[in-house]
Amino acid sequence: MTTTADIERIWPELAWIEDEDLRARTTRCWELAFAESPLTPQDLERMPFTLHVPDCPTTFMEHKRLVVHIARSSAESIGEFMPTSLPVDRDTLLAGAILADVGKLLEYEEVDGECRQSHRGKYLRHPFTGVALARAAGLPDAVCHIIATHAGEGNLVARSNEAWIVHHADFMTYEPLVKGLKLDG
Repeated sequence: MTTTADIERIWPELAWIEDEDLRARTTRCWELAFAESPLTPQDLERMPFTLHVPDCPTTFMEHKRLVVHIARSSAESIGEFMPTSLPVDRDTLLAGAILADVGKLLEYEEVDGECRQSHRGKYLRHPFTGVALARAAGLPDAVCHIIATHAGEGNLVARSNEAWIVHHADFMTYEPLVKGLKLDG
C-alpha cells in the first residue's frame, strides 16, 4: 500500500502548495491513483514518461517534476512582469501541474518488465481518468480543468491561464523528444 510518506518522497513539490486543504487533496488524489493502479512510486521513478518515444530516455518522475518546476518558474516570471494582465493562481497551478499525468497510473501497466498501455488506457486516456481521480479526491474544478486540458484534448476548449502554463510546460519537454529536429554534430 502506498502511503502519504511515499507520495511526499516522490513529490517534494507538494510542499509548495500553501493551501493545506488543497495540498492534502492533491496528495489524496495520488493515493487514490496508486490504490487503483498496478504501479508503485518506485515504478514511476524508472518507467518512461511516454510510450510515444521508443527507448524513452526520461522517466515519468523526471518529466513530471520538470513540468512542475517550469510551471512554477513561469508563474513567478508572469507575476513579476504581467501580474495584472495575466493573473495566475499559484496553488491551483501547482496542484494541476503535479496532477496533470496522475491518470497515467490507470493508463499504463508493467508486464514482464515493460511499460505498456493498459486495457483501460486503450479506452480512456489519462486526462479523462485523471479528472475522475481528482473529482473523487474532492479537488476544485479549476484543478480538474488543468488535468483535462493539459494534453491534446484541451485544444478543443478554452484554457485558463494556469492550464496554458501547464500545457506549454508539458509540451516543451515532450515534443522535442517526439518531433525534434535531429542534427548531427
